[in-house]
Amino acid sequence: QLQLVESGGGLVQPGGSLRLSCAASGFTLDYSAIGWFRQAPGKEREGVSCISSSGGATNYADSVKGRFTISRDNAKNIVYLQMNSLKPEDTAVYYCAARPGCAYGLGGPIFGSWGQGTQVTVSS
Repeated sequence: QLQLVESGGGLVQPGGSLRLSCAASGFTLDYSAIGWFRQAPGKEREGVSCISSSGGATNYADSVKGRFTISRDNAKNIVYLQMNSLKPEDTAVYYCAARPGCAYGLGGPIFGSWGQGTQVTVSS
């Protein structure tokens, strides 16, 4: 079943940076849009960012716009989420997923199932 693997999370102080990675094993991500999502304790999962299969189109939630950057390296079969100027409210488990397209909205449908996610904690 299609499932991606997230990594790169950790504990960081407010204002710090992290880079998350989303990798696939056994299949190529080249033909899929990829979305990043997050779920904070007690809250519903929300879409954070999405990148088209070619990497030519990206979109972001208003809460992260200007601070987060999504990118992909199809040669390495990896999608990244660079997170700068982190805030305590960015604390959440972050997930990535293959998507039929970014035009369905940040919180839209995914292919396959959710992975384990990677924990991001922003705290002093």
